[in-house]
Amino acid sequence: MLNPSEISLTVVIVLAALAILGWGFWRARPFGKLGILAWLQSVVLMTPWLLFFGLFSLGIYLNLAGILFLLLASAGLYIYLGRQLRAAGQDAALQERIAAKLQEMEAENSTPAAPSAEKPNPTATPKAVPEAEKPNPTATPEAVSAMPAEDIKAIQGIFGIDTFFATETIPYQDGAIFKGNLRGEPEAVHASLSASMQQRVGDRYRLFLLNSPEERPTVVVLPSHNEPQPMTVPQRVLAVVLALATLATSLETGGLLLRFDIFNEPTRYQEALPVAVGIWAVLIAHELGHFLWAKRHNIRLSWPFFLPTWQIGSFGALTRFESLLPNRQVLFDISLAGPAAGGILSLAMLLLGLLLSHPGSYFQVPSQFFQGSILVGTLAKVVLGNAVQQPLVDVHPLTIIGWLGLVITALNLMPAGQLDGGRIVQAIYGRKIAGRTTVATIIVLAIASLANPLALYWAILILFLQRDLERPSLNELTEPDDARAALGLLALFLMVVTLIPLTPSVAGRLGIG
Repeated sequence: MLNPSEISLTVVIVLAALAILGWGFWRARPFGKLGILAWLQSVVLMTPWLLFFGLFSLGIYLNLAGILFLLLASAGLYIYLGRQLRAAGQDAALQERIAAKLQEMEAENSTPAAPSAEKPNPTATPKAVPEAEKPNPTATPEAVSAMPAEDIKAIQGIFGIDTFFATETIPYQDGAIFKGNLRGEPEAVHASLSASMQQRVGDRYRLFLLNSPEERPTVVVLPSHNEPQPMTVPQRVLAVVLALATLATSLETGGLLLRFDIFNEPTRYQEALPVAVGIWAVLIAHELGHFLWAKRHNIRLSWPFFLPTWQIGSFGALTRFESLLPNRQVLFDISLAGPAAGGILSLAMLLLGLLLSHPGSYFQVPSQFFQGSILVGTLAKVVLGNAVQQPLVDVHPLTIIGWLGLVITALNLMPAGQLDGGRIVQAIYGRKIAGRTTVATIIVLAIASLANPLALYWAILILFLQRDLERPSLNELTEPDDARAALGLLALFLMVVTLIPLTPSVAGRLGIG
């Protein structure tokens, strides 16, 4: 039976899940049928995992056939909803074109005086513009001392009533902020304004389309010399030193798993080498995921700065963007590609290791070992069955390596700062939400450090190295699509079930330990 504390925790988790689903539905409603279909796609993608772990918490676990059926059913429903979403989008676009055509026909049939009275002169202040939108008479080129007056005049000339109607110019660092009103789709407006600015002033400036603190679209123009700079020679040397240190800690992790210290017995390095190679395979897959997707989007990345640790070999790596990102979708794609590659490889090694495990396998671990993770514990119970009830469980080395890889991946998916998880949250929900999740993550890690020193080390690293958010994209207004949002939520969910352990009572009811 569940004790009162576990019942309370279960109720809280259920209420939190319902609140998240309700919040998603509330956000989707204003978009009509398109929004509801996109929300349903997210629900369908998450349902198999929520159902699986919900049943597991009640002591009911599915076999591999049941899990595959859930995943196939979810994928089928997701594809069906995607087709419905595309069809609805085409209908909406067709209706917009018909409405625009009807307005055009009405304008042609109206009196000659009406169009001339309504069509403002792009070179003058339109009479129909509200008072709040009229240009600020004090915002002259001379007011922006950081930029040459001729550049200000040239940049002011790129704005128009059909893209972005600028009403105020404010000096900002070595550039300027242009407040006003967005008159089109953010992606098309940004492309048009950037092309016009390049024709007038060349590549000396970069144009950002952002939300102001008042949540209004704003254009920020900054000199191109403010772009991210390539790595310096000392930074490259530091990256190499950290990589060598991580190689040493990976060997040390392998030695500790085999109950010897590699530094006291260096001649036994060959015994620890398989574990070290497995850890490095996950690290390399992770970084290759980042670099391949960055190359696809023509984004430069710095060398990875690996983070060595004795407990699990490595915390992963820190990687900087050396190019400005065009939009939040690119930020999401590059950020998710690394954990996806490393996580899939780690999960494959874990499952293969469990399938290859048998009495007499190379490693013997206590059954309580599988209580350290909801995900690993459930998979071990499904694959190994009653074997996890024994005091010692014989497992293949790939089981250990896969678990270490999942932990490394999960740590990098925590929604904080410039970690992959923080970048994913920033891409989907914006900078304000990403800032809040960063603070929440640090607080949770501080509390968890009372039971696990690993959480304290990671919290300190985030606090001093990764707490700042990623710099804004050139087009910060266009959000990633709902499919990417669903994948981001799935990645964060898997991070949680990898790092959270099973409670002793739940593990006991399931026969683990």
